[in-house]
Order: sequence, then structure tokens, then C-alpha cells
Amino acid sequence: MRKNLTPTIESGLLAAMTVILGLVTVYVPLLGMLTEFFCAVPLAVLTARHGAGKGLSALVVATLVLSMLISPILSLRLAMSSGVCGVILGWCVWKKFGATRIFFTTLIAASMAQVVTLALLLAVLDLNFIETQIEILREAFDESFKMYESMGVDPARIAETKSQVDPALQSLMILIPTLLMLSALMSTVATWLTSRWIFPKLRLTLPKLPSFAEWKFPAIFLYMAAFGGIGIYWGFTRGWNVIYEISLNLTIVAMIIGLIQGLSLMSFIFDRYKVSKFVRRFLYVLLILNMFLLQLVAITGLIDTLFDYRKRFFKD
Repeated sequence: MRKNLTPTIESGLLAAMTVILGLVTVYVPLLGMLTEFFCAVPLAVLTARHGAGKGLSALVVATLVLSMLISPILSLRLAMSSGVCGVILGWCVWKKFGATRIFFTTLIAASMAQVVTLALLLAVLDLNFIETQIEILREAFDESFKMYESMGVDPARIAETKSQVDPALQSLMILIPTLLMLSALMSTVATWLTSRWIFPKLRLTLPKLPSFAEWKFPAIFLYMAAFGGIGIYWGFTRGWNVIYEISLNLTIVAMIIGLIQGLSLMSFIFDRYKVSKFVRRFLYVLLILNMFLLQLVAITGLIDTLFDYRKRFFKD
């Protein structure tokens, strides 16, 4: 941005850029998948330069314009998934927060935005976006099964596969809170990465997160997994559906955090013993392909949140 631009003109230009990126996201299939990651950047830049007032104003204007050009539902989704992340991240930069605080503040705001979006869709349009997506998946599976039947695949095998698909789709319905959290996490990561790339080009500074080998989470996630496991058992054996659903979501979130912590611990050990990149990549691929090893790394990561193996066994 040129220095002689007034804040008002700059706000208008960046709001217009947000609208253009939103249109490309909706109307250009392949390129749109990429540009959606950049939708938050103009608002992040504007807010980082001029504060939350300008950023929120530009977000409202861009959302209204997109509502007229595409549809209110799509514009609301873009505003809540990307726009909110951009404004909050930019505001944190404007306030000169540290990297970790910026990331988690943006993640919390993104999670709240996802919940608000789902609530608005349910209240105004009686539309559950996640249920709609699951129904689309169910229809896609049904079409696939019909195709396999026409190809002469054994009906018994198709019936067995169908019996496995339905419970999996039902589990997705139970895991709506976790899916919302993961969606918010993806939006936050996308906003962070794109901002890390764009900000230096505009003479803005986004602090660096600690190296992955230094990531540590609080021990509360270990307790969350433990209580979640107990809740799953009680809920399943005694028919307490609400307890079962809450516990399942808590356990999966805790296991995801444990997996990240476990991978961070692995990265620390690799750095400590100077493991080659080839061996690292081989072990990561092996983990991805083996569910048991993934669970083992996640459990190790959860225990590490309490005992901190790096301090206990790798003292300098």
C-alpha cells in the first residue's frame, strides 16, 4: 500500500479486494479453493494498520456486497470463516500480542463464529449445514453402491459395507462440536499462513510461533481424555446418550491435542539426535498409515503434557 493513501481509501480498496476474492472463491472452481485461503488477508492487513473499527466496517461492507452478488448464506459463511479470522488476527497484531496469544485468540474467535453461523442457519432458515453435508455424503455412498451392484459386485459385500457406512455417518452427527472446532482450526491456520506470507511484503510484522519441537500443551487435556473415556463407558453401558456424546467429543479433541504434542515430542527427539530428513519422512508416513501407532503417539503426547519428558530425560 502506498503511504499517501488515507485510511478511508485504503479501507475501501481492501474491502473491494475481499469482495473480489469472495467472488473468485464461489465462481471459479479450482482457483477458488486457493483464493478462499486469502480472503481473510485484506481484512487482517486493514485491521493491523488501522484497528478493529476499520476492519469490522470493511467486513460488514464486504459481507453486504457479497450478499447482493452471490447469496446471503454463502456470504455469511465466508464472513464467519475467513472474515472474522482476518479481523481478529489483525487486531491482535495491532495490539502487539505475542504469536501464541494471537493464534489462540484467533482460534477462539473462529470457533465462536462457527457456532454463531450454525445457530443463525438453524434459527433463520431451519438449515443445519453439517446435516446437509452428511446427507450429501449418504447420497453419494448410495450412488456408489448402485454402481457397484451394476458392475456385478457381490451383494453380500455391498450390504456389509452399507452396514459400516451408516454408523460412521451417525458418528459424524454426534461429532458436530468437534467438526466445528476442526473447521475453525483450519480457518485459523489458513489465515495465519497466508498472513505470514503477505505481511512482510506490506511492512507488517506477524510474530513467529515457537518451533514445532517446542510446542507444549497444558495437562488439562490429559484429564479431559481420562474423564471423557469414563464418560463414554458410562454413557454407552447405561444409555446416557447426552453424556456419551459430550464425552466422545471431549475425548477426540483431547486425542487430537495429544497427537500434536506427541508429534512435537518426536520432532524434538529427531532434532536432538540429528535424524536425517529421509528417516523423518519415512517415520511420519509410517505413522499416517498405521492407526495403532497414531493412537500410541497421541497417548504419549497426552502423558507428556503432565510429565514433560523433555525436561525429565533430555536435560542438558
